[in-house]
Amino acid sequence: MSVTSLPTPGTRPAHDAVEATRDVYERVRHVIPEAEWATFAQDVVAIQELKRSKRAVVLAHNYQTPEIFHGVADVVGDSLLLAQRAQDVDADVILLAGVPFMAETAKLLNPAKTVLVPDITAGCSLADGITAEDVLALRAEHPGVPVVTYVNSSAAVKAVSDICCTSGNVERVVRHLGVDRVILIPDEYLARNVARATGVDVITHPTRCEVHERFDVAQVEQLRAETPGLTVLAHPECSPEVVAAADVAGSTAQMIDYVTAHRPPHVALITECSMADNIRAADPGLHYVQPCNICPHMRRSTLTKIRLALETGGPEIVLDPTTAAAARRAVERMLELS
Repeated sequence: MSVTSLPTPGTRPAHDAVEATRDVYERVRHVIPEAEWATFAQDVVAIQELKRSKRAVVLAHNYQTPEIFHGVADVVGDSLLLAQRAQDVDADVILLAGVPFMAETAKLLNPAKTVLVPDITAGCSLADGITAEDVLALRAEHPGVPVVTYVNSSAAVKAVSDICCTSGNVERVVRHLGVDRVILIPDEYLARNVARATGVDVITHPTRCEVHERFDVAQVEQLRAETPGLTVLAHPECSPEVVAAADVAGSTAQMIDYVTAHRPPHVALITECSMADNIRAADPGLHYVQPCNICPHMRRSTLTKIRLALETGGPEIVLDPTTAAAARRAVERMLELS
């Protein structure tokens, strides 16, 4: 007697899922082979159905892979945009496709909503590299100096800060304070780049992004030699030497805006790999030279984990109310300037 296996409830047969996501695949076909898309399609269909049934939205950082960024995300952007848009979403559940500090920020701004993250163990060399105790020690060493904290930090660190910033608005935040000296944490390279741009004396902490610190000037020079006419865009988490060697420096959103507005014939993005994939998917006519450093923590978000989080309601972000209240003030001060 033969037995026919039935699909798991909430899933469609693979062929049906591929057909049901044909329009979605059109967004990514330049960067994801069709055979590979077949392995994603069932999760995409399930996630879209779960979003409807759970009244959920998916916010995805620019470093998420194309099948997430273009396939299931409702809002995409850099840390600043995600923080801004998190306040406006009409949903009961927010799933932040990124790393936990980003989901914490969404929770700070939406304390009554359920906020989920695909992988609670995903780290960040910046967020993991500094503690609230480190910040308090800097305050004690430099009394009266305001503390500007990069959003790539834990809620506990934000809670002992005066104001937050992102790579896209950090110069505006520092200038707004109107002081000669600030403590800018946790990214050492971001702080040094801001000091050079603003002329403000910046005290920082010896923590760096493990992705961006691997780029060096020799790589930039080699890229230029191999591709005449290349336009190089660098993230300000890169070293000051790399930023100086680039044509443009800016946040991920600022990079996207520049490429969209200027459409350089050849472009290299000195940042995490998925950025170029996501832009190329939307505009396949652009020629990217792709120096590739992968963030292992961002890659811990997968379609399968997003689906599982929506199905089970976890991992959920839960914050201590006292810590959250203090951290929220620092984030809201930033948003008032943005």
